[in-house]
Order: sequence, then structure tokens, then C-alpha cells
Amino acid sequence: MCRVKKEHVLIISVCCLFVFLCVGIALASERLSVRSSVANLRNGSGIKYKVLWQVERYHPFLVINKKQDWYEVKDFEGDTAWIHKTMLEKTDTVISIKSKCNVRSKPDKDADILLRVERGVPFKVIGRKGDWINIEHADGEVGWIFKTLVW
Repeated sequence: MCRVKKEHVLIISVCCLFVFLCVGIALASERLSVRSSVANLRNGSGIKYKVLWQVERYHPFLVINKKQDWYEVKDFEGDTAWIHKTMLEKTDTVISIKSKCNVRSKPDKDADILLRVERGVPFKVIGRKGDWINIEHADGEVGWIFKTLVW
């Protein structure tokens, strides 16, 4: 009878560990983006905290912690800060991670270059085709960017 109980304890322990890992992965992988034209990033979870920097619409973040109505987020450079949850939304977005990224007229390396963007420019994703991402900037410009150029 003790053997059966030990097996049950082991099974329950493994199941609990699996649930905790899944919850942790789900929280860590929650990706949200800025919904307003400009948003403040702070060094704490409240408006009394110092503004560290500002970002523009579509800037993507990974949520790493939640404290009431405030989310601690991490950006593509690994920097962390706090932002109010009303400034975020669940929209598929990307941000350029290289200097002078070509945004093209169609998903082809030989297509016309519509514009070149510097590192740190956020875009809304409006479609995907193979290794290419159809993007839209907050100012309305639309084009295609290769997936290795964004986060």
C-alpha cells in the first residue's frame, strides 16, 4: 500500500511541476505592444516613479511581471521598465534590430526599396509570406521586411 501512495505522490508532483512551468512560460512569453502614440516607461509600478524613456505606437514588449494595473516589460534590447496596462494591447508587432533595414515593395530581395529604417523602429504586422513580414508603420507606410531584421 505504501508503494501505491509513493507512485501517486510522484505522479502528482510531476503534474504540479508541469503546470507551474507552463504558467511561467505563458507569462514570460506574453508579448504586447504599445497602443498609444507615445507611452512612458517607468522605473516602478506607478505614476510617482521616474520616466526612464518613451516609446511610440507598436513598440513590442515581453511581459515579465504584473503588479495590479502595471506591467513590467522587457524590450528587444533586454531593458526592463514598468508601463500601465492601458497603454498596451495584443497586436502582432515587430521592431527593427539592425541599422539601415530595407523595407521593400514586395516579399522579394530584388524588389524596390521603399524606405530604409534605423534600429528601433516599430511596425504592426499585417501579414506574412515565407521569411517576409508585411508591415505597417504608425504613420501609415506599408512594405515588406525580411524576418531576420526584426524582433
